[in-house]
Amino acid sequence: MLSFLKDHPFAVEAFFKSSLVLTFAVPKDQLKDLIPECLQLDTFNDEWAFVAVAMVQTESLRPKGFPKFMGNDFFLIGYRVFVRYTTNAGKNLRGLYILKSETDKKKMEVMGNMFTHYNYTTTDIQQNSQGNTREITSNQSRFNLKVEMGEEIPLPEGSPFADWKEARRFAGPLPFTFTYNKETKEVLIIEGVRENWTPKPVNVIKYDFDFLRSLKLVDPVLANAFIIENIPYYWKKGRIEKWK
Repeated sequence: MLSFLKDHPFAVEAFFKSSLVLTFAVPKDQLKDLIPECLQLDTFNDEWAFVAVAMVQTESLRPKGFPKFMGNDFFLIGYRVFVRYTTNAGKNLRGLYILKSETDKKKMEVMGNMFTHYNYTTTDIQQNSQGNTREITSNQSRFNLKVEMGEEIPLPEGSPFADWKEARRFAGPLPFTFTYNKETKEVLIIEGVRENWTPKPVNVIKYDFDFLRSLKLVDPVLANAFIIENIPYYWKKGRIEKWK
């Protein structure tokens, strides 16, 4: 009866202390069955589709307009596919479709699952920074990531992109996130609003994500890796439209 609460019924704001995103390229046919019928894959050269891992340290996450002291600090992890959606008005929107969401605190799991369809679970997160390197690991979720910040970072070996300018087109988060109710054929559209968004390339020293293995993708290629730091961000109240 209260299912409407999951449809992002109010705007939410937060401060992104950091957002580290790795994007993997795979032949488009490998991802087409992971997204709902209302969405299309956002492809590059009509060949590559993309799945991303985003690791975001948020501060003061709260309903928009509430004072900062009422917010909470959470670490959020999202596994997403780059997609497009054509609205009933004919607008072509670029965005993301969530495959899995994790957080480091039970409170975020409870609240996130009350007000979104992202199906949060709680996991352990360890972070370690030394000089220009940063490592993020989880025993429960079985992932390990180590990156290095610096100047003149090369594109990952095998990336389908010719340069970082090209790679930034697939450097999330994108303006929109989509959820689909197959029974009612309703699309929930959530728009994110950001300022001073300048992703900086990072060098990936090592990575291993158990969830990506569970998707059984064949030879995914690390296409790019970016970090942004100290950025205010907010999500508008969700809006719903009927598909077809």
